[in-house]
Amino acid sequence: MKTILETKRLILREMTDDDFESLKKVITDPLNMKYCYTEPNDEYVLKWLNWCKDSYAKNGFGLWAVVLKETGEMIGDTGVSMQFIDEAWRPEIGYHLRIDQHNKGYGKEAALAVRDYFFNHFSFDEVSSYMEKDNIAPCNIAEANGMKFLHFYQGKHDINCKVYKITREEWMKIK
Repeated sequence: MKTILETKRLILREMTDDDFESLKKVITDPLNMKYCYTEPNDEYVLKWLNWCKDSYAKNGFGLWAVVLKETGEMIGDTGVSMQFIDEAWRPEIGYHLRIDQHNKGYGKEAALAVRDYFFNHFSFDEVSSYMEKDNIAPCNIAEANGMKFLHFYQGKHDINCKVYKITREEWMKIK
């Protein structure tokens, strides 16, 4: 397992096939994924896991496992993936945490670390985040990450989304 970075409470590392059951608890829970399109089956989890691993090979980044330092338990994923936003492929910071791990500050902690890692290791001039328009917590995290709301967007699966963005120049001013 390749560790990407660490925060005060978290380890972010590449996912492996051994993460299947932990990932399944996150992305097939209908309550947890209320604002995201999901399919509650093993095939969907395997497809997600393979998409993450393919992204590591193709882009050098992807959604990484979020692991609690204290226990070694995988509680979700976070990182940067290429998403089709505003008619172009763009890097996007995202995260999904198991529902029992919400409201503990892990999402914000991980997103800030991912933003800094991304700008320090890759040459993109901007990074976005998008979320379903009524999903308040990720909107707050995007704003805490220095991102500015741009507009509403019709996302994948006809989900009405809010798009946020931060440029490298804006990041340099706040880091």
